[in-house]
Amino acid sequence: MSEVEDRQAVPCPSCSPAVETVHEVLSPGGGSLTVRCGDCGHVHKIQPTSEAEVTLDVVVSQGGESTAANVTTPADETIAVGDEFLLETEAMLATVRVTSVELDGHRRRESAPAEKVETVWTREVDNVAVNVTIHPGDGTHDESRATTIHVPGDYELTVGEVETFGEDEFEIDAVVVRGDADGYNRDRYEQEGDTVFAKDTKRVYGWDETSTAWSAW
Repeated sequence: MSEVEDRQAVPCPSCSPAVETVHEVLSPGGGSLTVRCGDCGHVHKIQPTSEAEVTLDVVVSQGGESTAANVTTPADETIAVGDEFLLETEAMLATVRVTSVELDGHRRRESAPAEKVETVWTREVDNVAVNVTIHPGDGTHDESRATTIHVPGDYELTVGEVETFGEDEFEIDAVVVRGDADGYNRDRYEQEGDTVFAKDTKRVYGWDETSTAWSAW
């Protein structure tokens, strides 16, 4: 439910019983609102208008596993790919991002009013797994290898920076952006200093730093 607004348009029993006027909300109480008419100053109580709500099925993906949950939201609220919201259930508390909106008949849309949505497909973005392709430090791609790093969603991946995860040490060469990420003007970043949040990253390409180490002895 949305919070009560500090202004309400309702009839005033003193000066305008048939036409709505702007009232200031003074305080809620006992399921009602105390309001003051902006025209004549009359103070009275009103019953807040109840907002139609719907309960949506939500599927949360994380690390290759999926969890089912439910969320209640205003019926006229638009659900769109890229939206993020806090999902709180008995089993989990996580920030999730919408990856797909499913209507009846398994139809997928980029966005739709909540009342028409059957399932909201999401993924957790508090902590994420990022796929990394590491090329040999000699500049070839013949023996490239793949690994996965686990980082907070707001972890910054910057082209040109050297990252160390366990036994892997690599210099970031390029970062590919996920299709559900917002605020980026390219699908791939490869200029030194370019930065992408881990939760927005589809894949990282890097040069192996461990294979370039050498000794004068």
